[in-house]
Amino acid sequence: MGEIEGTYRSLQTPAGTRLGAQYNTGISTLEPGQSLSSAMGAGGKGHSRGLQIRVQGLDDAQEFYDLESKADGQTLHNEVFRRINLIESDYFGLEFQNLQMNWVWLEPTKLIVKQVRRPMNTLFRLSVKFFPPDPGQLQEEFTRYLFSLQIKRDLIEGRLNCTENTAALLASHLVQSEIGDFDDIADREFLKINKLLPHQERVQEKIMEIHRRHIGQTPAETDFQVLEIARKLEMYGVRFHPAADREGTKINLAVAHMGLAPKINTFNWSKIRKLSFKRKRFLIKLHPEVHGPHQDTLEFLMGSRDQCKIFWKNCVEHHSFFRLLDQPQPKTKAVFFSRGSSFRYSGRTQKQLVDYVRDSGLRRTPYQSPQPSPFNTQGPLCLSPSFQMSTLSLPGQAPSPLQSPILNEVGTARLEEDEEGRRKRYPTDKAYFIAKEILTTERTYLKDLEVITVWFRSAVIKENAMPEGLMTLLFSNIDPIYEFHRGFLKEIDQRLALWEGRSNAHVKGDYQRIGDVMLHNMCALKEFTGYLQKHDEVLTELEKSTKRVKKLETVYKEFELQKVCYLPLNTFLLKPIQRLMHYKLILERLCKHYAPQHRDYDDCKEALKEVAEIAAQLQSSLIRLENFQKLTELQRDLIGIENLTAPEREFIREGCLYKLTKKGLQQRMFFLFSDMLLYTSKGVTATNQFKVHGQLPLHGMIVEESENEWSVPHCFTIYSAQRTIVVAASSKVEMNKWIEDLNMAIDMSKKCQEKSDLLLDPSLCDRSNRSSDEVSLEQESEDDMNSSRCSLEKQSHHRANTTMHVCWHRNTSVSMSDHSLAVENQLSGYLLRKFKNSNGWQKLWVVFTNFCLFFYKTHQDDFPLASLPLLGYTVSTPGESDSIHKEYVFKLQFKSHVYFFRAESEYTFERWMEVIKSAASSAGRMSLLVPKGPAEMNGGS
Repeated sequence: MGEIEGTYRSLQTPAGTRLGAQYNTGISTLEPGQSLSSAMGAGGKGHSRGLQIRVQGLDDAQEFYDLESKADGQTLHNEVFRRINLIESDYFGLEFQNLQMNWVWLEPTKLIVKQVRRPMNTLFRLSVKFFPPDPGQLQEEFTRYLFSLQIKRDLIEGRLNCTENTAALLASHLVQSEIGDFDDIADREFLKINKLLPHQERVQEKIMEIHRRHIGQTPAETDFQVLEIARKLEMYGVRFHPAADREGTKINLAVAHMGLAPKINTFNWSKIRKLSFKRKRFLIKLHPEVHGPHQDTLEFLMGSRDQCKIFWKNCVEHHSFFRLLDQPQPKTKAVFFSRGSSFRYSGRTQKQLVDYVRDSGLRRTPYQSPQPSPFNTQGPLCLSPSFQMSTLSLPGQAPSPLQSPILNEVGTARLEEDEEGRRKRYPTDKAYFIAKEILTTERTYLKDLEVITVWFRSAVIKENAMPEGLMTLLFSNIDPIYEFHRGFLKEIDQRLALWEGRSNAHVKGDYQRIGDVMLHNMCALKEFTGYLQKHDEVLTELEKSTKRVKKLETVYKEFELQKVCYLPLNTFLLKPIQRLMHYKLILERLCKHYAPQHRDYDDCKEALKEVAEIAAQLQSSLIRLENFQKLTELQRDLIGIENLTAPEREFIREGCLYKLTKKGLQQRMFFLFSDMLLYTSKGVTATNQFKVHGQLPLHGMIVEESENEWSVPHCFTIYSAQRTIVVAASSKVEMNKWIEDLNMAIDMSKKCQEKSDLLLDPSLCDRSNRSSDEVSLEQESEDDMNSSRCSLEKQSHHRANTTMHVCWHRNTSVSMSDHSLAVENQLSGYLLRKFKNSNGWQKLWVVFTNFCLFFYKTHQDDFPLASLPLLGYTVSTPGESDSIHKEYVFKLQFKSHVYFFRAESEYTFERWMEVIKSAASSAGRMSLLVPKGPAEMNGGS
């Protein structure tokens, strides 16, 4: 039996993309199978003089590099990257061809002379090695420029197969990048001298016709367009390796971001256990559940051992770069003998690269691009180095309204002068700021979708935790929506750039409008109605699977603890339908602002009609989904209640009330549903979950005010069939809301009495024979509290960014109608925050959603740095005593916590005031409970 020459175990980690196919005229004379010692000996005399290496760049210019004779591949890579000042260098590599015409990447860890016999006679080419599926992942404009040159090279050499129309479109953008706006004579002269396509003459007129449409497009925009078009092509970044299957059928193998892609099939990394090669045979070992235990290894025959090993190395590097979080450690060498290849990927992974560029501040001056809007650039920010994502205060501590890390003022510059200059340069029309709200909220919406399409997908693939059917159902519905909105965001961004004058001069046409862009995309959204209608099924199946599949449940819970999942996970699945409501509201504001004769009015009106039609179709589905989402969230956060998501049950209100016991008024969390009322106490462990202590059916329940009877302010009595309890709210307003909702729910329960009886958990109902008019003043037993602790300790972690915890700390409540209103009032954008005891201002990207402000350094960040729950806050304009003499400043205050924020315009100032008022409580809700009379007692839980 032959020895396995190379193996690689596939670790179950995140996803990436494809490998590029290039052509080169340079030839290495290192013979296949030639010993490395003989190769060294053959060139030994020349090595003492050092090496002069010739490298061809992506722009086809050639450079010479003088290296030591024993330089390794990494040394040459470093020299090339340093000379062109390439920051995102790990996407690229140097390649050459051997005598068999196999493409070979220069390995960084080996000596150059051990890989190439005559390196000074070989032409190395700088090429893209790893193609990310989304060009937006490339953070540098210069990197995108180099990628566009790679696409250009592949087009010229016929490697990027596509239709003539697509080829002409790509070529037109390349012409725009080279010579700028269309000119008939210049275009013809350029296309005569420069060949962009193999059969360019056939489509030259079409290239010029399309080029006419790119007026005003900058080189940076052109690069992005080229990559956007190319990435959707089947051959984008693909390098085929010819092989044959066991039956001798010829087949092409390729390595792609999701795994291995034979032309007939695709094997996701999550399905692959191990990759190996044995002489000319390439072996793929699959997990048993993929093809069954009797067919778990696929075998392909390649042209030679060298070809087999080259492809195996490509697979190892792609898996490591796109799927691993950290650089793999080198394999320990055996002392006496070793078996198999020791090859490992030696560079940074994509995640490490992205983090490095983002965190190190190595962003260069934009490469031949327009200056970005000053209000969209990064403002200076000093953040606490130890980040702790949004956790509310522990019991016994004062609530900390702005969560760790503290946004501190040390070392941060003042921004007033920059902002004043910006206001003078940019449009002041209200329509512009309404259009900009579409842009800013779309950015946040796309980031929210990425929580599912990128982050959660990576988590479940890494652990192979999600059943295949659910994977298909979930991502086949959400991926097309995500792709559509990526293109939509790009269109809006380009239009705002033209509106602001950020594009090239000599722009022709009327671009100070948004209605045409909205109309086109709202019409296109109709095609996605079918996907949106399936979200009900997706949410239901996801919930069922988390209960059925233990591994998925674990991954789900652990993912919700990650920084990027700043809301309950299933909340993000509701975003696509909720976004339709946002479009409708924004278009209504535009139509209200415009006069009927305005040039943009008709398009906005028609776009509003289109989106209102889709929203109306999905309105009932949204109501049902929001209720289901809330019930599943509570099911995870409450201990001692099962089947909370039972059919027909509706969530109505959650909040803090004080229950009268023998030890006095005890803080409890109450949850009102259409068929029952739950009351709970908070756990004392790190999980902070709530333990259910009572469940009262609504059928036959009576609610009465009883403030005079008990001498407790804002007090009311709840009479149920099993027991009677006395509770007090934090204010008159709160009491009225609870009584109103309870009476409404009692009326609802009369209509579904039989269902309510079936859904109640009898173990939680009071089984005593106490008369309904005998008030329950019992002390909850030590057994209850101990069982609560035991149950809590079984839970590993718990999220603290849900509304129930905010209600608990702020002594308030939230209804389902409040939740629906908060959904309508989501907002994003840059704000300036005033430093305490200073005149300095700090720019932050701020997102308002779910009754909370989330703060980011920039809109490109993946997770918030801090959060500020708004329940209980008041919002107003600064008073004289605040000594703030700036426009568009609003003041947030809760007790002694005060924050000042400054908006960029009158419109955005009014919008922030509006949405914050929708979440912040009224003055009545803020008054704290002050017990009086005989009931003024302190006691334990």
